[in-house]
Amino acid sequence: MTETSSVFTLGAGFDAYSALERGREVIRQERDGLDLLARSLDEAFAEACSLIIHCRRRVVVCGMGKSGHVGRKMSATLSATGSPSVFLHPAEAAHGDLGMMVQGDVLVLISNSGNTRELRPVIAHAQAMGLKMIGIVSDPESMVGEAVNVLLTLPPVAEACEGSMAPTTSTTLQLALGDALALSVMQARGVTQSRIRALHPGGSIGLRLTPVAEVMQGPSALPLVERHTPMAEVVSVITNGRFGLAGVVDEVGDLCGVITDGDLRRHFAMLAHATAAQVMTRSPRSIPSDMLAGDVLQFLNDEKITAAFVVKCGDPARSKRPVGIVHIHDLLQLGLS
Repeated sequence: MTETSSVFTLGAGFDAYSALERGREVIRQERDGLDLLARSLDEAFAEACSLIIHCRRRVVVCGMGKSGHVGRKMSATLSATGSPSVFLHPAEAAHGDLGMMVQGDVLVLISNSGNTRELRPVIAHAQAMGLKMIGIVSDPESMVGEAVNVLLTLPPVAEACEGSMAPTTSTTLQLALGDALALSVMQARGVTQSRIRALHPGGSIGLRLTPVAEVMQGPSALPLVERHTPMAEVVSVITNGRFGLAGVVDEVGDLCGVITDGDLRRHFAMLAHATAAQVMTRSPRSIPSDMLAGDVLQFLNDEKITAAFVVKCGDPARSKRPVGIVHIHDLLQLGLS
């Protein structure tokens, strides 16, 4: 790209090249802050995870302003990964919402300075109830830093915003720390994929974690032929189906081969007198019925095929028995990508 093509003007005073460079600078600065945060994690992080794991009720997350926005996301991520959580707005807390906190809760306080005045009544109420508190601040000697049971101190980093007029790097660190807490606790709890799916019945996450047996085409749709079936009949089965292939089964009904459009082209000269066994590709690639839909889509893409038979899982004696078929278009139409 030439200098002329990389610098252009959209409106008076707008320099696209300068905007691009500034954007990269901000991202690099926040990336460096994240590297520093990762290196700074210590035993306090493990203690915070332990408090959340042993929480008898909910994790109450509280923050004001931009820290509050981060807190809402942190609370949502905790709930989505198996740790029940609610967000408490500190400004509303002093007007009755303190009642959201109950015995057995763990309180997470987020404040860059650690001296956010709206947090004072929240801290006082939590102390009166004897709640365990986790603080996420940059100043350990702040109000929050001195009040909590476990303190997670953000490393000293400059905001990416010139003059520190807007929280940028600090909120990125808060966000990452919340994700780190949620996922570390999730792993420690041994939260299973089935549990995550139960918490995400809608949307792409739940869909990706759905067993293929729930989204495949069932036995009535299977394009199957026997090994001695004449190829003229096999071509009819492929044509009448919508999968572009036919499965070949042996005497006990196990899948022993597959015939695709590509096999037909490769054996075109012998189709008039051949049987399925003479044309089929042996040891076909198949999918176990408990494979998750997201993994099935990845499998089809990796193997560069558009459809595959689903075989029975959990029964070694029937591990090659076709019970369904899945086409990549079916998965895409469901919303997987």
